[in-house]
Amino acid sequence: MKPEIAIIEPNTLALLGLQRLIEEIIPVATVRAFRSFSELMDDTPDMYAHYFVASQVYFEHTTFFLERRPKSIVLASGECTLSQLGGITTLNTQQSEHDLVKSILQLHNHGHHHAHQPLLPPQAPAEHDLSPREIEVLVLLTRGFINKEIADRLNISLTTVITHRKNISEKLGIKSLSGLTIYAVMRGYVEVDSL
Repeated sequence: MKPEIAIIEPNTLALLGLQRLIEEIIPVATVRAFRSFSELMDDTPDMYAHYFVASQVYFEHTTFFLERRPKSIVLASGECTLSQLGGITTLNTQQSEHDLVKSILQLHNHGHHHAHQPLLPPQAPAEHDLSPREIEVLVLLTRGFINKEIADRLNISLTTVITHRKNISEKLGIKSLSGLTIYAVMRGYVEVDSL
């Protein structure tokens, strides 16, 4: 059974961006987007494994989300909102893309307190044909090194690094750095805490 995830966020741009990111991180999940709490209630509101909910929606409908506390992740922006949500699982939406991906992956690794279902399903090792050198390049990329730094660390030319990056993207079908980071973490090439 595919996990169902609900996002309740009135900001269309934020809603679509988070939906795309979660679909990339958790391709086996079905992600449904709602612009309002009433849209969620018109659906089947209790069928979701997790709720990513805008802070203003959370505050307006606290009773509903407190009953689903282990499943609720509040989308918080800024220190004020974060401090008001003590004890509630939050996701700071004002982080860089790299840090946002890292935070979502950490939710998976550490889980919610008393959660009934993990955010991400366990991943079986995927068959791929990355060479050991391509894996080294991938790991350095996910750790934030630029092409020149990778070339220097691995004692290879800049052109070779660029070729490895191109080959990695083609083999995996992943073009974005966040997607490569997710792949590397899910395959165990890097630990989330080392990013």
